[in-house]
Amino acid sequence: MVFVNPDFFWVMVIPLIVFTYLILTHQNKLLEVFDESVLKRLSIDDDSLPMVIRNLLLIFAIFFMIVAMARPVIDHGDRVIQLKGLSAVVALDISGSMRAEDIYPNRLEFAKKKMLQLFEEMPTDELSLIAFAYSSFALAPFSSDKLTLRQIVEGVSAEYINMSSTDFRALGSFSAQLLKEKKPKILILFSDGGERDDLADFAKIIQKEGIILYVVLIGTKEGSPVLDKKGKHIKHNGEIAITQRNDALGEIAIDSNGAFVIASTGRDSIQKLVETIRSHHQGKEKGELTIHNREEYFYYPLGLGIFFLFLGSISLPRKK
Repeated sequence: MVFVNPDFFWVMVIPLIVFTYLILTHQNKLLEVFDESVLKRLSIDDDSLPMVIRNLLLIFAIFFMIVAMARPVIDHGDRVIQLKGLSAVVALDISGSMRAEDIYPNRLEFAKKKMLQLFEEMPTDELSLIAFAYSSFALAPFSSDKLTLRQIVEGVSAEYINMSSTDFRALGSFSAQLLKEKKPKILILFSDGGERDDLADFAKIIQKEGIILYVVLIGTKEGSPVLDKKGKHIKHNGEIAITQRNDALGEIAIDSNGAFVIASTGRDSIQKLVETIRSHHQGKEKGELTIHNREEYFYYPLGLGIFFLFLGSISLPRKK
């Protein structure tokens, strides 16, 4: 058995030994240190216990409390813990097309629901959340706390939606920055697609950075009118603008050695995607964490200290 804080033990015990010696051998000299009225307040009037025994009990109480604060432990040495889980950036499209109502209640709310299912399927994985449209920004740093991540996603409302066009180049650069120290570099994207020119630049960025893309495509091929903040149809050249799901984003995922699914109303699409991710990175999701394995014993001397403090403070019944 060893002390975690041995210096603290010796710094406190040596003065306690000196104090004990003075208390037991020079009791009368205490009257010279304290004023008589002060000493009377500090003294216990009841003499049911001899003063020497009472002092010893209180000294024992102090000693065991010092031992407890020095933290006695049995040291079992270093222990290596095997960690399971992948690190991935999860990106949510908040461009204007996500207001479309071709899936209930709209693309944004449907995508949020699919993200929550993803969290349930990846309980031990470390995920970072970002949102993107004309620019990309972080919603949450890498975390395994799925409850917190869930609350953040649920807090994303239609007010977040940016009517500007989606800049996939900015998304690629931002994701590369977040995944710089991660291996493998995994990006999971929830989106209805984008313009082919932007997607071509996006494909070049993730290929250059070695990012593996997984996509959950939101929306239908038939499409739906684009809505503004008030829910009214947006017109382009006098005609109602229609937004359709662009599956070209899925092709980019395949080219990056990733995969894509088209989000369905059930859980099958997300389960299938997570199974694919794990199969692609099997054997790469384990890490090691080294901890110092100690068995704590401070509660035993602490209990004894409280016990002796209690004995030294109580009054025993006496016969008159």
